[in-house]
Amino acid sequence: SGLCCSNGKVSLPELPQLPEPLKSLMEGNHPKSKEFLTMIRKYNSSFQMTSFGTSLPMLDSTGFMPTFRIQGQVYHKAGSLMSLPNEEEKFLQIYFLGNEEAEAKRRCTLIPGTTKSLIESLEKMLHENNHYVQKFKMAIEDNPTEDLQIVIKADRKPIEGHERVFNTPALNEVAIIIAGNDFEKRDIVLTKRSNELKNICETHISYDALQYPLMFPRGEDGYTININQVEPGTSNQINKMVSAMSFYAYRLMVRSTENHLLNYRQLLHQYLVDMYAKIEAERLLFIRLNQKKLRVDEYIHLKDAITNDSDPANHGKLVILPSTFTGCPRNMHEYAQDAITYVRHGGKPSLFITYTFNPNCKEMTQNLTNGQSKTDRHDLVARIFRQKLIKFMNVLVKGQVFGSVKYWLYSIEWQKRGLPHSHILIWLTNTLRPNQIDD
Repeated sequence: SGLCCSNGKVSLPELPQLPEPLKSLMEGNHPKSKEFLTMIRKYNSSFQMTSFGTSLPMLDSTGFMPTFRIQGQVYHKAGSLMSLPNEEEKFLQIYFLGNEEAEAKRRCTLIPGTTKSLIESLEKMLHENNHYVQKFKMAIEDNPTEDLQIVIKADRKPIEGHERVFNTPALNEVAIIIAGNDFEKRDIVLTKRSNELKNICETHISYDALQYPLMFPRGEDGYTININQVEPGTSNQINKMVSAMSFYAYRLMVRSTENHLLNYRQLLHQYLVDMYAKIEAERLLFIRLNQKKLRVDEYIHLKDAITNDSDPANHGKLVILPSTFTGCPRNMHEYAQDAITYVRHGGKPSLFITYTFNPNCKEMTQNLTNGQSKTDRHDLVARIFRQKLIKFMNVLVKGQVFGSVKYWLYSIEWQKRGLPHSHILIWLTNTLRPNQIDD
């Protein structure tokens, strides 16, 4: 309940329709749609303006793998607007080669397997529609000096009053500054020529559009920390801010109006993982900045253990993850202690049940569009599995099909092939023995 809009507290403008030929390619109405959708991550990589990487090596998969996996912290990095002498152009630099033929050739060289004619048509579309490309190009042409710096402000607030239209940067918001001027830590500062790669802050409003130009071809705004919640029913802004989780839950929800983000197949997988890494980073930052409010001083046993057993070489600032942070050791330890308590009071479980997911169920097949397969819509898999599991648990516990239930617990696991299953333990008030099953 409330997943789509936090019970009316989150209201974002709709994304505009995709420009051609991207719209036809996504809807299957283009002769090269099949090739494009199959290799959509490669085509996006051809046009991305920032690089995608992690602090640990990416997880390689042998054979077909319908999931996208990372390990470590995610980084988006931006280089200079133009390449250094005797160096090949990469990422954003390719947009300013000044020749369509040279641009397409360079992209095809960097990303083998892409079709040149398709690259050329998408390239033309971005030059005509993407506000970042247009304004960067204008800045370079108007300012031939080598000390040129372009700043994209991190806290640029969407212009009010243009309801249902996604605001793109105004001229004064992609600002040109002289070297040496001060700017905010989260601002993106692009120099004309440099061999330095700069990290893009995950809460920057342009974070998504620069990395996923085929998902946001006009340079639409992504998440930032200064989006206000609204009062349900009146749409009046309140002082509370929209969290990253609420923003992306709203963005990725199935709606009566078209949501083209859900049609991007393998690129959607990367986007989901990337944005969840952003959500987790926001939560970890909150925990680090609010240690006193979380009463970490009360974790006295943990502090004693660190003092007595830790290596002095590893000492740094102590940050404690509370048990409310899903997946952390303290969180998992609490669940394990709960299970042990059930065994201590109720003995061995009466039933061990494995509940699996059928990807061919009608709820799944009826909601796939544009030739999608079940592996293209992990969002649907997760929501349908959760609803069915809740219903199944109600049948077991409230329906008492095996008798009165004293305790129960379950865990959910996701397989590498992209489908979930659940292991359920049931403690019955009156133990059911095997010879009683048919009675």
